[in-house]
Amino acid sequence: MELNLQELNKTEYPIPVELQSNVAITSLSSVYNWGRRNSMWPMLFGLACCAIEMIATATSRFDFSRFGMEVMRATPRQSDLMIVSGTVTKKMVVPIVRLYNQMPEPKYVLAMGACASGGGPFKEGYNVVSGIDKYLPVDVYVPGCPPTPQALLYGLIALQKKIDGQSLSVADDVPWYGVGPSEPAPVPILGPDIIDPRQMDMIRRQAEAAANVKTEEPVYHLNAVRELPALDAEQAVAVAARPKASTAVDESIEMKSFSQAGMSADAIEALRVKRRENALQRKAARLAKEG
Repeated sequence: MELNLQELNKTEYPIPVELQSNVAITSLSSVYNWGRRNSMWPMLFGLACCAIEMIATATSRFDFSRFGMEVMRATPRQSDLMIVSGTVTKKMVVPIVRLYNQMPEPKYVLAMGACASGGGPFKEGYNVVSGIDKYLPVDVYVPGCPPTPQALLYGLIALQKKIDGQSLSVADDVPWYGVGPSEPAPVPILGPDIIDPRQMDMIRRQAEAAANVKTEEPVYHLNAVRELPALDAEQAVAVAARPKASTAVDESIEMKSFSQAGMSADAIEALRVKRRENALQRKAARLAKEG
């Protein structure tokens, strides 16, 4: 991209008019930001329908190569802009965060569309993340479902303006020049549900508190221990004498086999009564032992 010297001549030092086309007095941050803003290399990947609009933005009709962004790289190690284009599911957020950690600094994230920004129409879905900003630092949000190529171009221009406002003298603007290695973004853990490692301590405390809850009220609580009301001897005998559906069916099949074996009806009924009495005696003995 052609260097506009008049654009860089924004200092308090006046420059004669006849020299403004040949001489530029500017700051190191301005030159540094000019080189970065005009050579963004987006990572080449898409998630859902927003990716089609991103592809259209790269075609000749809209041509985001005018901004120096036509070199879309298929590897994170050569990219400095991640365009999250589409619905982020709990399965895909894990490799997305891993790819972000593999990108070299300085790097930026653009959330393209309603799904990447906040979940979109699938926000209440069991498998959709309600915004990529819950796991990655997002620099620019582009609304729409899906956003048009013009909207994406506007978002890229907004990112360029943000880069222009950064200064090498401010540590918060250029944290990649700080002392020591930078902390990577925590990679989510995919299990029965997506878990943010940064919330593991809170999840562990809540699980321990729920496990220690004991109540006799019929309230359903996560991991709560609910004790059943105690029965007296008469109630226990009545419950034991009440036949269950499956037990009655099994007993009917067994008695039918006895009948086919040649046993009389009286003998079968006597056997049934004897078994029931034995079961009640065992139940009463167990209750007496526990009491």
